[in-house]
Amino acid sequence: QVQLVESGGGLVQPGGSLRLSCAASGTIFSIDVMDWYRQAPGKERELVATIDSAGGRDYLDSVKGRFTISRDNAENTVYLQMNGLKPEDTAVYYCKAHIQYTIAKRFKDYWGQGTQVTVSS
Repeated sequence: QVQLVESGGGLVQPGGSLRLSCAASGTIFSIDVMDWYRQAPGKERELVATIDSAGGRDYLDSVKGRFTISRDNAENTVYLQMNGLKPEDTAVYYCKAHIQYTIAKRFKDYWGQGTQVTVSS
């Protein structure tokens, strides 16, 4: 079984920073792409940032220059450094990882449970 556990959410004032972490554990042979998504109340879930196994990154336009995604392959962990936070960044943030879970090179997407980020004065 594979599990993704997120941490680092909370309440922060506009302009503040938070760092989210997502650690994968269990039977893992390799991890391909790792993503951060978010879902605000009444809105669809959207892809915020993605990083592939070689370190290639891409971001949602509204977070470019403010958020940075990174990963530690030795620790099977992905991070999201969020600076210059705005009220519109308020959402539940989820990590997703494309994981090889068998030696036969079968991959599956796994999701974390979500962590709340609230940006408010």
